[in-house]
Amino acid sequence: MLSVVNANGSTPNGSLIDEIVREGARRMLAAALEAEVNAYIAEVAEERDESGRRLVVRNGYHQPRKVTTAAGSVEVKAPRVNDKRVDEANGERRQFSSAILPPWCRKSPKVSEVLPLLYLHGLSSGDFVPALEQFLGSSAGLSPATVTRLTAQWQADHTAFQDRDLSATDYVYVWADGVHLRIRLEEAKAAVLVLMGVRADGTKELIAMSDGYRESSEARAGLLRDCARRGMRAPVLAVGDGALGFWNALSEVFPMTRHQRCWVHKTANCLDALPKSAQPTAKRAIQEIYNAEDKEHAARAVAAFAKQYGAKYPKVVRRITDDEDELLAFFDYPAEHWIHLRTTNPIESTFATVRLRTRVTKGAGSRAAALAMVFKLIESAQARWRAVNAPHLVALVRAGARFERGQLVERPEGRAA
Repeated sequence: MLSVVNANGSTPNGSLIDEIVREGARRMLAAALEAEVNAYIAEVAEERDESGRRLVVRNGYHQPRKVTTAAGSVEVKAPRVNDKRVDEANGERRQFSSAILPPWCRKSPKVSEVLPLLYLHGLSSGDFVPALEQFLGSSAGLSPATVTRLTAQWQADHTAFQDRDLSATDYVYVWADGVHLRIRLEEAKAAVLVLMGVRADGTKELIAMSDGYRESSEARAGLLRDCARRGMRAPVLAVGDGALGFWNALSEVFPMTRHQRCWVHKTANCLDALPKSAQPTAKRAIQEIYNAEDKEHAARAVAAFAKQYGAKYPKVVRRITDDEDELLAFFDYPAEHWIHLRTTNPIESTFATVRLRTRVTKGAGSRAAALAMVFKLIESAQARWRAVNAPHLVALVRAGARFERGQLVERPEGRAA
């Protein structure tokens, strides 16, 4: 609510125009936060507990906090979410975290991050200026022509990223997945195909991304072959879902790279083939496998799963037993890395930010521009990615060190640890 205006046109908090701009920024930010939470809840509305109650619901608001914009500080009350679901990867309760205004954020996003966001929300170049004026308190002299030039530059940045030489960078682990985003791609079912990696120093990095069908084996294989063409060294371990084309291409291009199937995808694949009444117990049995103390105990848990479900659901059991070696490969690496290697969650968690910032749009927009905007958002987010646990062990993995039960037992030189 605006303050009382003094005779000279000022208010207790500064000039009237400044306060109008601050109020506009506050309202726009509040509306964006509400829309973000509503979209998050709507996406999982069908997930319910045994009593039929929703697992994800609104839960009032957080305490108000100040956020600094170009026009000054504004007070924001972020919606709160009660998410009762459990993360399959680590067994912990899931928590909603706003991509627009993370808990640590005390300043409005940089222009470099806001512009891609606005593009993905369907704003034309002519709409950027008033939107920025509301959100940042100033358009910073950005004309529609300037925004158009920036968009063209970002497309050029994305193209350069996709064509860069990879021979100088060593990716020890890689994750591959296809992520569906509600953005302007040429085909309704198109996805962003992503390859992420861990460098020898333990830091994560986006290696490549392109559009294609998530289910398309050839598209994934093409992405991998392109990376090899640009000089990418064979990773030690690759993590992905069950896309046959990707694994065939991996064996062809990088025959020495070991395969690790994603447990999140495998769990969903198994549970979808079971009646709902059997799913909770089966899910716990599957979790016993990938959360096992070591590979030996995991193998026992696989045998127990096969014994429990083999008679009634032999096809479901074979989905695990046929891929047992590739499902348990992560146990041969440092225990500190297991949580990173057993699923493609590093990709999913990274793209959760982008997914929350995008929605279905109408109107003109090219495939190249949309992919460029996603690339710029990921480029901004990449600076905040944390390294894998025990990053110093990644170089030992590359050097050929041997690990048993997650512990180092033999260094590359052959000396006992």
